Amino acid sequence: MSGLLVYAAVLAYFVAAVWQVRALAGDAGVRTRVPAGLALLGAAGHAAAHLMAWHASGGPDMHFFAALSLIAFGTAALTAELSLSRPVGALGVVAYPLAALLLLLYHYGAAPATAASMGWQIQLHAWLSLLAYAALSLAALLAIMLWAQERGLRQRRLGRLLQVFPPLTLVETLMFRLIGVGFALLTLSLLTGVVFVENLFAQHLVHKTVLSLLAWVIFGVLLLGRVRYGWRGHRAVRLTLVAMALLGLGFFGSKFVLEVILARGE
Repeated sequence: MSGLLVYAAVLAYFVAAVWQVRALAGDAGVRTRVPAGLALLGAAGHAAAHLMAWHASGGPDMHFFAALSLIAFGTAALTAELSLSRPVGALGVVAYPLAALLLLLYHYGAAPATAASMGWQIQLHAWLSLLAYAALSLAALLAIMLWAQERGLRQRRLGRLLQVFPPLTLVETLMFRLIGVGFALLTLSLLTGVVFVENLFAQHLVHKTVLSLLAWVIFGVLLLGRVRYGWRGHRAVRLTLVAMALLGLGFFGSKFVLEVILARGE
C-alpha cells in the first residue's frame, strides 16, 4: 500500500509539473490553478506514505533520506499553496519534480528498518528544523529566480522564461517573508537544541551546530539590513544563498557522512 501511495504521489507531482510548464507556455486550454491542485494531491500522498512508513517502523523516521523527502514535501506543499493565490507557479517546475525524486529516493533508499527512539523534546527540535529548512529552501528558490530576473533586466535579455516569472517586487517580497518565517523557526529549533539536546557541541554534532549558527547569524543580519537599510537585490540574493548553503551543508553534510558513508545514526 505504501508503494502505491508513493507511485501515485510521484505521478501527481510530475503531471503537475508538466501541466505547469504548459500553463507557463501560454496554452489557452490549460487552467492555471490545476497544477497547484495536482501538487497538493501529490503532497497528500507524500505525507500519507511517510505516515504509513512510520506506523510500520514504530515512530517518525528522521534519517538522511527521510529528512530530504520531508523537506521536499514541505517545499512542494508550500509552493502549491502559494500558487493558488499568487502568480508563482513557475516555482513548481522545480519544486514538484524534486519532491517526486526525493520521495522515490526515500522509498528505495537505505532507510533503517526501525525508527530511532526519540522523546517528544527531540521530535519537537527535529520538526522545527525540518519546517525551517522547507521555508528557507523555498526562499532560496525565490532568490535564484530574483537573480535571474535582475540579470535579465540588466542585460536587457528578457527571454520567454523570464517573461513568465512573477513580478520582481512580488518575488522579493515573498522571499523576505519566507526568510522571516524560516528564521523564526530556525531560532526555535536552535533554542530547543540548546535545551533538549545533550552536548550540542559533541564531535558528531559540532559541524551541524556551528554551521547552523553561522546561517542563523547571516539570515538575522539580512533581515536587520532589510528593515533598517532597505537591503535588496544582489546583496539579499547572495546572503540568502550563502546562508542556505551553510545550513544545508551543516545538516545534510553531517547526516550524509554519519548515516550513508559511515552507516550510523546520530
